[in-house]
Amino acid sequence: METIESAGYSPAWLGLREPADAQARSAELVAEVRRLLTGAARTEVHDLGCGTGSMGRWLAPQLPGVQHWVLHDRDRELLRHAEARMAPAAADGAPVTATVRRDDVTALTVDDLAGADLVTASALLDLLTADEVDRLAATVRAVACPALLTLTVVGEVRFDPADPLDGELTAAFNDHQRRHSAGRPLLGPSAVEVATEAFTRHGATVLVRPSPWRLGPDQAELTERWLDGWIAAAYEQRPELAARPGGYRRRRLAAAAAGELGATVEHRDILVVPG
Repeated sequence: METIESAGYSPAWLGLREPADAQARSAELVAEVRRLLTGAARTEVHDLGCGTGSMGRWLAPQLPGVQHWVLHDRDRELLRHAEARMAPAAADGAPVTATVRRDDVTALTVDDLAGADLVTASALLDLLTADEVDRLAATVRAVACPALLTLTVVGEVRFDPADPLDGELTAAFNDHQRRHSAGRPLLGPSAVEVATEAFTRHGATVLVRPSPWRLGPDQAELTERWLDGWIAAAYEQRPELAARPGGYRRRRLAAAAAGELGATVEHRDILVVPG
């Protein structure tokens, strides 16, 4: 629901979702990243739209060797959180350091990513436009390093138990994700397809793997918070859905709060390997 411009990611929300993000991301692609970086004496990682730094906390301890992370975001508060809470050590105990840069991740240049051995991002591509993704693909090609881009939504949600209105709410939410924001046509659920085509066109090999959120009774608070935003976005896109009889929002939120609703929210992880 959030956009790059509004920076609607609070530290509380990002902290709530961090365990689910970590569990969802593709271990297979991390293994491939380790193979690509084998033998490096020092690895510099540029994390785009870093938020509170969850990608670094998750990935740095899985990679060996000395690492320096450059954390890019527009939000000063999030950057402070990210810098203060960076993982201290790599998989083999080597030191991990971090610096922050407050900048616009939709317009990064080759100079901004100079020195990068790996580019990372999480839950970012669906908030970009096709032109912004193409610029990112061209920039990563020029830097000639791999990129691990995780947790991009693909517009598929399954609930347990299901409800007859789930399909209409999903379609409305997906339309909302593809809306124009400050004149920018967001990719939303089209992002994986568009990004794959763009990076491939710029000479890279692209590996795509599933990274689903699986929300259940043990994540009732996250399920409720995510569902509340999901329904609100769908209703904003199609207000007539809120007027339907039966109280969909009330029923579904009550079930989520009680730990009686499960949801699988499909995402995809992308690993870009330079040609």
